[in-house]
Amino acid sequence: MKADAVFEGGGVRGIAFIGAIQAMEEEKVEWQRLAGTSAGALIAALLASGYKSYEIRDRVSELDFSKFRGKTFINRIPIIGIFLELMIHLGIYKNDYLETWVDSLLSEKGIKTFADLPVGKLKIIASDVSNGQMLIFPDDLNRYGMAPADLKVSTAVMMSASMPFFFRPVIWKSKDRNKSYILDGGLLSNFPIWIFDVDHPRFPTFGFHFVKDKVNIDPVIPTPIHLLKNIFKTMLQAHDLRYMNEETIERTIQIPTGDINATDFELNEDEIDFLYKSGYTSTKEFLSKWDFEQYKVKRMQRVKDK
Repeated sequence: MKADAVFEGGGVRGIAFIGAIQAMEEEKVEWQRLAGTSAGALIAALLASGYKSYEIRDRVSELDFSKFRGKTFINRIPIIGIFLELMIHLGIYKNDYLETWVDSLLSEKGIKTFADLPVGKLKIIASDVSNGQMLIFPDDLNRYGMAPADLKVSTAVMMSASMPFFFRPVIWKSKDRNKSYILDGGLLSNFPIWIFDVDHPRFPTFGFHFVKDKVNIDPVIPTPIHLLKNIFKTMLQAHDLRYMNEETIERTIQIPTGDINATDFELNEDEIDFLYKSGYTSTKEFLSKWDFEQYKVKRMQRVKDK
């Protein structure tokens, strides 16, 4: 079966996507186009470059997740270090470890820039907070006087995963030498399920979406640091509680993630295994009930009713 895929942003919870991909591979799904935000952008990029679920799982099993929080000597200053990083760099941690890691993985498959991929194969969502615009890479590169060969896929992934406050924004200089501050694509579209939509699809677009029952925040806010953490958590987790219409739900695999948050970078083996199994079982259950022909009939009827 041929299909497109759209992966939601969700930080370390993206591990669940690996299990979901394995379930899809067992059903002989062939990915045509892929898109994602944040962790979803990472998974989409790896799949677009030719990685299989078992290869991704092997690479992830070797990771020290704490390295994703790129710390400097300032971070090690108790309490005040956080404020200094925010004042100086507009984010608490560096995010360059992600770019380096992704670049090494993609290089193994002969992928460096978007020009190394088939046209339309991969789309990555980011947010240009200097201009107040959503970015779809590589489609929007022409707005910056750039071409697909001018942007590394790993850089686009890092941009899409630069969660505000937590990571420094990516200061991006385009060919016209103007600077733009790029942050997490989830600010403007955390789950771009619409990105491949046409009135009469030849094959399905599957969405992969995280499910949480509630926003886990601290009820007591004694300091500005706690307030910042609560703002950040609310911003990230509110995406998981947003309204999803019938058409979106019909083609979306909803993956429970328990109490695990996007920034839990010190997961233990049990938590990693839980996420992987959650993605796998949720996808298996979804596919057991999926009927593309039935979906097309419903979609065509909705188009007529517009």
